[in-house]
Amino acid sequence: MRFVWYLVAFIPVGFPVLKEAVECLREKEYFNEFMLMSLAAIGAFYIGEYPEGVAVMLFYSIGEKFQDSAVSRARSNIRALLDVRPEQATVIRDGQEKIEKPEQVRVGEIIEIKVGERVPLDGIMLGDVAAFNTAALTGESVPRNIRTGEDVLAGMIVTDRVVRVKVTKPYDQSALARILEMVQNASERKAPAELFIRKFARIYTPVVTGLAVLIVLVPWIVSWVQPDFSFVLNDWLYRALVFLVISCPCALVISVPLSFFAGIGGASRRGILFKGGNYLETLAGVKAIAFDKTGTLTQGRFEVREVFPAAGADPDRLLELAAHAELSSSHPIALSLRKAWPGAVDPGRIGAAEEIAGRGIRATVDGSEIRAGSRLLLEEAGIAVPEIRAEGTLIYLAEGTRYLGCVAIADALKPDAVSAMKELRRCGVDRLILLTGDNRETAERVARQLGIDEVRAELLPTGKVACLEEIMKHLKPDEKLAFVGDGINDAPVLSRADVGIAMGGLGSDAAVESADVVLMTDEPSRIAPAIRIARRTLGIVRGNIALALGIKGAVLLAGAFGFVSMWGAVFADVGVTLLAILNALRALGGVKSR
Repeated sequence: MRFVWYLVAFIPVGFPVLKEAVECLREKEYFNEFMLMSLAAIGAFYIGEYPEGVAVMLFYSIGEKFQDSAVSRARSNIRALLDVRPEQATVIRDGQEKIEKPEQVRVGEIIEIKVGERVPLDGIMLGDVAAFNTAALTGESVPRNIRTGEDVLAGMIVTDRVVRVKVTKPYDQSALARILEMVQNASERKAPAELFIRKFARIYTPVVTGLAVLIVLVPWIVSWVQPDFSFVLNDWLYRALVFLVISCPCALVISVPLSFFAGIGGASRRGILFKGGNYLETLAGVKAIAFDKTGTLTQGRFEVREVFPAAGADPDRLLELAAHAELSSSHPIALSLRKAWPGAVDPGRIGAAEEIAGRGIRATVDGSEIRAGSRLLLEEAGIAVPEIRAEGTLIYLAEGTRYLGCVAIADALKPDAVSAMKELRRCGVDRLILLTGDNRETAERVARQLGIDEVRAELLPTGKVACLEEIMKHLKPDEKLAFVGDGINDAPVLSRADVGIAMGGLGSDAAVESADVVLMTDEPSRIAPAIRIARRTLGIVRGNIALALGIKGAVLLAGAFGFVSMWGAVFADVGVTLLAILNALRALGGVKSR
């Protein structure tokens, strides 16, 4: 009757574990935590220790419930933050409002968003300025004012007035959909520590199973050699079962991936998106950071400050040709040149145009070939360019083979750029480098203002990659190099760096896709918190590994010599697992700003 009652108690907690063990056997996975716990419970029943056989499964099941709860909490934090896609959109068709699913709204249509509603699709602002809550995308609680013609992103909330937006991207290509995809795919990119634990568990589990067998086998052999050696099968079998329970690698297998997942979730709440745990671990070791200049450290909003026409050239015609030549370009410099020309740009006057990465643009205007860009763009065509000293970025123009003049364009630093560099120094980043296609005078001025150590100027995209590779050669094996950029020209170098960090709010799609970490606020001051989150998460991972191996090692040794009962083994295993899970969840909190 005693056996029957304990068997009834065992079935609800033990059957699910036994079922998992059988499934693993069918898939030829012979060594795992399900097998360890099943062997321990069955063995306990075999030697008559029914309460302990039930306890093994009961407390293992409790540990599994805590694990599921912890993972669910980590996922719900991310889901609550990001999965905020509206289920309907108000479309203006034929002057009438129609309620549609966002998936059914076409690019080019007008949607209306009322106060308190969430923007369902990416688009361009129509009408006057309006305030938007961007917390779901950037982690910022301060509303952002968006003006006519500026980008409005899915996930933002209108806070002060009814607005209308012209849709520019389909539902599945919106900024919010892209963020969700990044976070959801992040768990698939495993950190080296996660991969190590998986490999470790595959070796560790069969080893401890073999040791458990030896705990029974060796005393039995000794009893044959030494007849006076007292060998009681149940006593040594009990020690082996205790050994099996203690050796279960649950604490490691659960807590390490959970720590990385929680770290990614905590970072995403601050507008910092890691595309995988491997990038989080790499960022923790960053000792040098290279920066693009325009749009990364500067605001990317250029203004024409001065015009230097060649002898006999008309400064107004210079601006007119520049505005027409740059019509097809979306680069901030092109926008500033078009803005500086007071007249209207006539597309009919423009023929073929070719944008040359890192150099400028070559276009046909009124039948003449116009070159607008860096000094190198003109010199490659054999056009002599005079030396001009001016504050800001210099754009040279030529019509055919005739030099027309130069336009000086200035760009202001981002408000948080100086403080961002100081914070990176406090984080232990030893080397700050500026890699830019701009002229050396402008680059050195920016570097002086920000306290950057090294400047590499007048670089093409391939030149940035070459500079990055040269810098990486001189780093120590455990030191990593990050690159921060925002433009389409930065995509190759973002991919080449140990860690590519993109300005995601206003950065190009190519830069965001190529990067490993995305800053949704376009603020360089978010880089230091990202590094701190990475280091804190890695510290939690290492702490969990040390905790699990330290306690299990000590209790395993004591259990092999009979100093620990099955109850002690159960509490040691489940207790360490719960402590590791609770420690892992600390990564959800991110880090405090300094």
